[in-house]
Amino acid sequence: MGLARPVRALGLASFCLFFFVAYLLLREPPKVSVHSVGEKIEKWDKDPLLDPYVEPPEPLWRADNYGADNPNSPRINATLLSLVRNSELNSLLPTMHQLEQHWNSKFNYPWTFFNDEPFSDEFKRRTQAATKAKCNYEEIPKEHWDTPSWINEDLFQESSRILAGENIQYSNKVSYHRMCRWNSGVFYRHPALEHTQYYWRVEPNVKFFCDIDYDVFRYMQDHNKTYGFNINLYDAPQSIETLWPETIKFLAAHPEYINPNNAMSWLTDSERRPEHNRKANGYSTCHFWSNFEIGDMNFFRGQAYEDYFNHLDRAGGFFYERWGDAPVHSIALGLFEDVSKIHWFRDIGYNHIPYFNCPNSPKCRGCTPGQFYAGESWLQKEDCRPNWFKYVGTG
Repeated sequence: MGLARPVRALGLASFCLFFFVAYLLLREPPKVSVHSVGEKIEKWDKDPLLDPYVEPPEPLWRADNYGADNPNSPRINATLLSLVRNSELNSLLPTMHQLEQHWNSKFNYPWTFFNDEPFSDEFKRRTQAATKAKCNYEEIPKEHWDTPSWINEDLFQESSRILAGENIQYSNKVSYHRMCRWNSGVFYRHPALEHTQYYWRVEPNVKFFCDIDYDVFRYMQDHNKTYGFNINLYDAPQSIETLWPETIKFLAAHPEYINPNNAMSWLTDSERRPEHNRKANGYSTCHFWSNFEIGDMNFFRGQAYEDYFNHLDRAGGFFYERWGDAPVHSIALGLFEDVSKIHWFRDIGYNHIPYFNCPNSPKCRGCTPGQFYAGESWLQKEDCRPNWFKYVGTG
């Protein structure tokens, strides 16, 4: 019996769509003239963190009139933001003490803590005692945190089993998948952040090494920056195999969102780690390590990012794979934002095990300038800064 005409038509449409997506994936990335925001490094001879460096260029706002109780202080609508559980209190407090010592005791920006359950009285008491700034304690609404209704539980369990076989960390922890989704495209929708523009993400058990004597949020505003990072890594391609194909599908429907001064070459590089590009279906897997990020939430609230996140959310990869907020933020920034608005905070000494950002600065102590990792030597190859510096620059 011959196939019914609607079925033949559907088959033909699917066939054409397959080859269209294949063409988008395999074609050479568009050549874009990137306006560099700093020195480009074509050949990696030494880590630029070894070069003496103190602060980014003026104008910089110094710690004048930033008292915690001053209603007329120069503080802008910004917060230190931390998604943290009550059980992580003892890991969070040393981090808070360091960031307060090196920066926030001078500028007194508020802390905003998020949790999917109520914070304990002990958590509130001990965190507020660690800072003169105001602390806000917010519970995440269930509709922001819970697994979306369109996720198939059986498929999630089977996908988790496969990812665990690939040694993908946290693949079987539903809370981790929910966290990645929330950090990717839900956090900035919380009512507590409605009137906040900038955030500095802070996680428990990270370290800060350098005195920062200027208002980083004012720096972002005055220098027209959207996003700041300091560590730039490769991801595990097995955890994001369909992320780039889904991105290509989205771009086919919305080519108007691509910024002319984008970072496509950084996102699609296949020279430095070709196996990563192959396994991730055209994506280099390079990303800004988002446990440290200073960002403008207006970018994420914009139409391009909202549409992109909603497309990815419906595709299900936050649960059927292990799409993290780091590659999702990075791909969106690399495609939709002008790269001149993305800043490398090289002066902020930082460590999240096992990686470091340690500048050669008299303001820093407790880390070795130029050190990238602590541990096995193979960790060095996870550094994707050479590609960012090659294609975009060190600004």
